[in-house]
Amino acid sequence: MSVMFLDCPEYMDRDGAARCGLPAAVEYLYTVKSTDGPLESAKIRCPRGHCFNGPLESLTWEKDQRAAGSGERSRRVQGAVLWHPGP
Repeated sequence: MSVMFLDCPEYMDRDGAARCGLPAAVEYLYTVKSTDGPLESAKIRCPRGHCFNGPLESLTWEKDQRAAGSGERSRRVQGAVLWHPGP
Protein backbone atom coordinates (compact mmCIF):
# COMPACT_ATOMS: atom_id res chain seq x y z
CA MET A 1 0.00 0.00 0.00
CA SER A 2 1.26 3.49 -0.80
CA VAL A 3 0.01 6.94 0.11
CA MET A 4 0.39 9.92 -2.21
CA PHE A 5 0.94 13.42 -0.82
CA LEU A 6 0.64 16.83 -2.51
CA ASP A 7 1.63 20.19 -1.05
CA CYS A 8 -1.54 21.83 0.33
CA PRO A 9 -2.51 24.67 -2.07
CA GLU A 10 -4.56 26.67 0.49
CA TYR A 11 -3.77 30.41 0.61
CA MET A 12 -2.89 31.54 4.15
CA ASP A 13 -3.19 35.30 3.60
CA ARG A 14 -5.48 37.76 1.85
CA ASP A 15 -2.84 38.74 -0.72
CA GLY A 16 -2.37 35.19 -2.04
CA ALA A 17 1.35 35.30 -1.28
CA ALA A 18 1.59 32.54 1.35
CA ARG A 19 0.45 28.95 0.89
CA CYS A 20 -0.15 26.31 3.57
CA GLY A 21 2.29 23.86 1.95
CA LEU A 22 1.77 21.05 4.49
CA PRO A 23 1.65 17.53 3.05
CA ALA A 24 -1.93 16.82 2.00
CA ALA A 25 -2.81 13.13 1.77
CA VAL A 26 -4.66 11.97 -1.31
CA GLU A 27 -7.79 10.32 0.09
CA TYR A 28 -9.34 9.32 -3.22
CA LEU A 29 -8.14 9.20 -6.84
CA TYR A 30 -10.64 9.16 -9.70
CA THR A 31 -11.03 10.08 -13.37
CA VAL A 32 -13.53 12.60 -14.72
CA LYS A 33 -14.65 12.67 -18.36
CA SER A 34 -14.27 15.97 -20.19
CA THR A 35 -14.45 17.22 -23.76
CA ASP A 36 -10.63 17.25 -23.86
CA GLY A 37 -10.39 13.68 -22.56
CA PRO A 38 -10.20 12.13 -19.11
CA LEU A 39 -8.93 14.25 -16.20
CA GLU A 40 -6.99 12.65 -13.35
CA SER A 41 -8.63 13.99 -10.19
CA ALA A 42 -8.27 13.61 -6.44
CA LYS A 43 -9.67 14.48 -3.03
CA ILE A 44 -6.92 15.73 -0.69
CA ARG A 45 -6.76 16.83 2.98
CA CYS A 46 -3.90 18.38 4.98
CA PRO A 47 -3.32 18.18 8.78
CA ARG A 48 -4.76 21.70 9.23
CA GLY A 49 -8.06 20.44 7.79
CA HIS A 50 -7.88 22.11 4.38
CA CYS A 51 -9.75 19.88 1.93
CA PHE A 52 -9.80 20.07 -1.86
CA ASN A 53 -11.45 18.01 -4.57
CA GLY A 54 -10.71 18.39 -8.28
CA PRO A 55 -8.32 17.76 -11.19
CA LEU A 56 -4.69 17.17 -10.14
CA GLU A 57 -3.61 20.08 -12.35
CA SER A 58 -5.64 22.47 -10.19
CA LEU A 59 -4.42 20.94 -6.90
CA THR A 60 -0.70 21.39 -7.60
CA TRP A 61 1.27 24.63 -7.54
CA GLU A 62 4.76 25.89 -8.28
CA LYS A 63 6.74 26.75 -5.13
CA ASP A 64 9.01 29.01 -7.19
CA GLN A 65 6.75 31.81 -8.44
CA ARG A 66 9.18 32.61 -11.29
CA ALA A 67 8.69 29.08 -12.63
CA ALA A 68 4.90 29.24 -12.48
CA GLY A 69 3.39 29.04 -15.92
CA SER A 70 6.56 27.65 -17.49
CA GLY A 71 5.83 24.04 -16.51
CA GLU A 72 5.33 21.22 -18.93
CA ARG A 73 2.25 19.03 -18.93
CA SER A 74 4.41 16.08 -17.81
CA ARG A 75 5.22 17.96 -14.58
CA ARG A 76 1.56 18.46 -13.63
CA VAL A 77 1.91 16.51 -10.40
CA GLN A 78 4.85 18.66 -9.23
CA GLY A 79 5.25 18.28 -5.49
CA ALA A 80 3.61 14.85 -5.34
CA VAL A 81 5.34 12.34 -3.10
CA LEU A 82 4.68 8.63 -2.82
CA TRP A 83 5.08 7.10 0.62
CA HIS A 84 5.61 3.38 0.99
CA PRO A 85 5.27 1.93 4.52
CA GLY A 86 8.08 -0.24 5.85
CA PRO A 87 7.91 -4.05 5.91
